[in-house]
Amino acid sequence: MLIIPIKDGENIDRALKRYKRKFDKTGTLRALRSRKNFTKPSVTKRAQLQKAQYVQGLRDAVEI
Repeated sequence: MLIIPIKDGENIDRALKRYKRKFDKTGTLRALRSRKNFTKPSVTKRAQLQKAQYVQGLRDAVEI
């Protein structure tokens, strides 16, 4: 459960923005969406490898 303390005289929009930011950082919605459909472990592993290759390519491009 997320608790967002609201200071005296604080705007409700600012408090909502802090709540949304905190909610995004927890990754609750992302985890819920990923559990919605089953993905095989091999597909997950392949996606992780592709992402690692992409990131490594970006890092190599920056070094050059």
